[in-house]
Amino acid sequence: MLLDPKRRSEDPADAQQRFLSLFLRSEREIFRYVAALLPNVTDAEDIVQQTAIALWEKFDAYDPNQPFTPWACRFALNKTKQWIERRQRWQALLEGGLAEELARRREELRPEMEARLRHLEGCLNKLPDEQRSLVEGYYYRRDSLDKLAENSSRTIAATYKMLQRIRQALQVCIENAAKPEGASS
Repeated sequence: MLLDPKRRSEDPADAQQRFLSLFLRSEREIFRYVAALLPNVTDAEDIVQQTAIALWEKFDAYDPNQPFTPWACRFALNKTKQWIERRQRWQALLEGGLAEELARRREELRPEMEARLRHLEGCLNKLPDEQRSLVEGYYYRRDSLDKLAENSSRTIAATYKMLQRIRQALQVCIENAAKPEGASS
């Protein structure tokens, strides 16, 4: 399908206005279409929202000489099928005992993970103040690399490399702390 050259040069605000006008006129019909395929109203509403996003992303491919609602319903059908497939896969995993297996494994690993967290805290306390501050900024405060680099008067690359070295040192420290007394490398 060839796009109308006039539409290519259309002002984005005009395109958005045209889209909203068409979508809002069709939204109830799109919702009824999706709701007929799904039992849950909340899920249908979510799919209509996802459909609206997909329609807007592909709106430049819409042929204004064709009715909007059937075009939109094809998108809604695809979004509904995707949702059902994801739901069925997840349901199959849950029915297959995945949730119980994950809970069991987590419980099994909890003592080891708690010990590793204690070792991590001890290893963090051994870091020089500048390195600990860098780790806390990156992992606890979620500061950007840009901000951390600026605060430490380093380049972004040097800051990243420093974090990499600190992570490696922490890993070695944790592994050494986890070794039983008297064990050698």
